[in-house]
This record gives sequence, C-alpha cells and structure tokens, in this order.
Amino acid sequence: MEAQSEFEILFNDSIDKLDMTPGSIVSATVIEIRNDYVVINAGLKSEGIIPKNQFLDVSGKLEIEIGDQVEVTLDVIEDGYGETIMSREKAKRTKVWSELESIQNSQEIIEGKVCGKVKGGFTVELMNIKAFLPGSLVDVRPTKETDYIEGKVLEFKIIKMDKVRNNIVLSRKAVLMDQNSSPEEVAEKYTEGKKVTGFIKNLTDYGAFIDLGGIDGLLHITDISWKRINHPSELLRVGDEIEVIVLKFDTEKNRVSLGMKQLLDDPWDKIPEKLEVGSSYNGIVANIADYGVFVDLGDNVEGLVRTSELNWTNKNINPNKVVNLGDEIQVKVIEIDNEKRRVSLSHKQCLDNPWSEFAENNNKGDIITSQIKSITDFGIFVGLDGGIDGLIHITDITASEDNQEEAIRSYKKGDDVQSIILSIDSERERVSLGIKQLGQD
Repeated sequence: MEAQSEFEILFNDSIDKLDMTPGSIVSATVIEIRNDYVVINAGLKSEGIIPKNQFLDVSGKLEIEIGDQVEVTLDVIEDGYGETIMSREKAKRTKVWSELESIQNSQEIIEGKVCGKVKGGFTVELMNIKAFLPGSLVDVRPTKETDYIEGKVLEFKIIKMDKVRNNIVLSRKAVLMDQNSSPEEVAEKYTEGKKVTGFIKNLTDYGAFIDLGGIDGLLHITDISWKRINHPSELLRVGDEIEVIVLKFDTEKNRVSLGMKQLLDDPWDKIPEKLEVGSSYNGIVANIADYGVFVDLGDNVEGLVRTSELNWTNKNINPNKVVNLGDEIQVKVIEIDNEKRRVSLSHKQCLDNPWSEFAENNNKGDIITSQIKSITDFGIFVGLDGGIDGLIHITDITASEDNQEEAIRSYKKGDDVQSIILSIDSERERVSLGIKQLGQD
C-alpha cells in the first residue's frame, strides 16, 4: 500500500509539471497504431487517441512508428468516456504559427508556393499553412498580368497575421523593393553581359516581358532565337523560368533589354564551313510567306527561297502550292550576304531546266505546232514542251506592217498555230517564234 501511495505521489507530481490547459502542447509516445486511429501516451491517467490521417504525409504515407515521440495538443482531458482527446494536427499548426510570428517580427524573408488565384489575389502555401497574397502586392508596379506566378515558389514578407481569424497576409512587393533599394544597386545588378533568370510575365507580337524580381526586362522577338520566328509563343510560355543575358540597361528609363539567343553560339560563324555558293543541300520548310519559303538548313541556319526561285515556269506562283510546312526540299545556295546575314536559296535550280531541255530537243528553223495560251497587244504566247511559253511577236505574224493589228485579231486563245523557231535563249528563258517566216501572210 505504501508503494502504491508512493507511485501515486510521483504520478501526480508529474501531472502537476505538465501544462494541462486545453490547447497546450505536450510530448507523447506512440504505443499503438490501429486501422483508423493512433493510441499515444502523454503520461496522463488515460491514453490519448488521434485519427490516423493526422499522421500521414503529403503522399498519404504514415510518417510514424510505434515508440516515436510526437508533439500533440490537449483538447479534452478525460471526457465522459474516460478518454483523453488529443490532436497532432493542431500541435503542428501551433508550432508553425509560432515560427511564422517569429519570422514576421524579425522581418525575415520566407519562401512559399503560389497555389492558385482567388478573389483579390492568390493563395500561397507556407509550411503547410495557406496564406493570402493580395494582387496589389504581387509586384512593385500594378500589373494585370499575374498568371505567370501561379505554381511558382517565390519569396515573401509576412505583413499581417491574425491567428483567431486564421489569416496571414503576404507581400512580394516588399521583397522586390528591398532588392532594388537604390538606382546604383539596380545598375550593378543588371550590368551588360550579366546572366540573369526570371519568369516570363507576358508575350506580345514583338517580344516577351520577363519578371526579373522588381524590374521587368524586354526580350525582343529578334533576340529570342537565331532562327526566324513569327511569334514568341513558338518557343516561350507565360510562367516559364528562363535564363537570359543583359544586353543593355537604360538607367534613365529604368529599362532592361535582354537576349536569349546570345547564350548560344552564333550560327553565322559556322556559315563559311557549312554552306557554299553553288552547292545543293536538303532542308526543312520552316515558314511560308507570300514572297517565299524559309528553309531550315540545320544548326539554327535558315535561308530564303523567293517565289521566283520556286518554279521555272511560274515566277509568281503561290508558295503554298509548291510546298507545305515540314516538307523536306532540295535547295541550292545562290548567294550569301555576310553583311545582312542572309542566305538566298533556289529550289528550281535543283530541278530540270525546261528551257535547257527545249534547247537540247529543238533547233532554230524547226517548224512546230502549238496552242495559243494568250494574246496581248505586242504578240501571241503559245505553249511549248516542258510547260514553257514561246512568243510570236506582232512584227513576226505578218509581213504587212499595215495589217499587223488586224492579223493578230484573227487568232483566238486555244487555237493551234504553226510557227518557226527564230531563236532559243535558255539563260534569259526566251523562245522567239515567227509565222511570217513560213512564207504565209
């Protein structure tokens, strides 16, 4: 009986040393893990039970074992059923709130993940606690483009905490203003040639605006890639983090010009060893314009095939009728302009020249029969082998100068006409024909 009394004295003494106030944090030992709950011993008269889901990590895995020491809060000490109700979740939350209050008081910077957009701003996760970031405190200057920060881990300052209302207010603006506290510091931070990282804030037809943390930089479309692109969205997405290089910093206007292609080797330096005028290469159709076709020759090098160099017989042909995006075509380099950094290509010169073929198969003085394709004030155009045209000039239709206009009106489009070959100039792509030379008026 004396031993029992001594035990009770020691037990009661230990109880007296504990903070028994509801909501207080105590250390407890995990003694049993069941299907739905965990049994723990905090040194009280009765064991405590806590729902098992309070001990699961973010992936749903149980993060404790029997014998582990855990911190819990006392909710109810010996309820009507003789059990002690405790909470692991409240203990973790209380501890986090204490840490956050310390961070706020010391004006420290804390990292948090932007979870999503809500009315007036964004929710941010701080140490498994949700906080609020007002839209007005996202950036130094008010901006409508805020989608780029969603899902990003950023730095914040805690500007307000209300534990009763479970409310935490953050500011990213305060961090950015501290980082760029003086013009001298900003100028030093963005010196020409320095590599920096930022988030793509907005895309426009002429480039991309990059959030560098307190200041926006412009990445012009011509500085995104060595290859020609029609819009920044072909290579960039809002919200992506990218590395860029500072091209210029305007201290007066506080503007930063950025480059991305400059981080890569200039493909033009390899042009002399890669391409040679007069040589043919295979390339991929990268872009189609009204005036021609851009062909990717590899290693970020593109050349232009103008419409006049697509087809032998139609110099104004619609490029879309010849090629499609992604097609592989053969081209010949006809000019390399180092000053303008342009490569001029020809597709038709990789094909058989119908003018040369006509010259090989026909001779001056040959009599041929052909169909009239069109009639103009100065002569008649007829179709020849290979899809080329021949011209019967008005002066070569009849020997009578007075009857030339009347003579040309006697012919109709689609008629077959006999003529004699007067000359073949394959270089100038001309075939001259005559009717009067046949000895007929």
